[in-house]
Amino acid sequence: MKIATIIVRLLVGALMLFASLSYFFKFGEQPAPVGVMKTLMDGFMASKYILPLAKSVELICGLTIISGKFMKIGAVVLVPVTLNILLINVFMMPEGIPIAAALFLGNLFLIYVNWSSYKQLFTA
Repeated sequence: MKIATIIVRLLVGALMLFASLSYFFKFGEQPAPVGVMKTLMDGFMASKYILPLAKSVELICGLTIISGKFMKIGAVVLVPVTLNILLINVFMMPEGIPIAAALFLGNLFLIYVNWSSYKQLFTA
């Protein structure tokens, strides 16, 4: 279980780091969104703050998860981000569902493995 945790931690963290760094540093040519995804992305771009905020959260959480420092809080903060990535893929870009689902399940796995640290949050 320990090796699986390390592998999942590194994969989730690396995916978050790559996604955020590619947004900030424009690695290569990104495919242009089409259809409803283009409409959604135009709305995100019009807001001026949503994408930089989301990518900053992804960067910070990716660093915490890869480094192992503050990983438990990073995994919790990343839950709404990964859930949103999954739902966007489910409703607007079905070809991305496998990677989005793996990312979300990986994040849930990291929380499950460290569940003893989160038990206090759910006691009355």
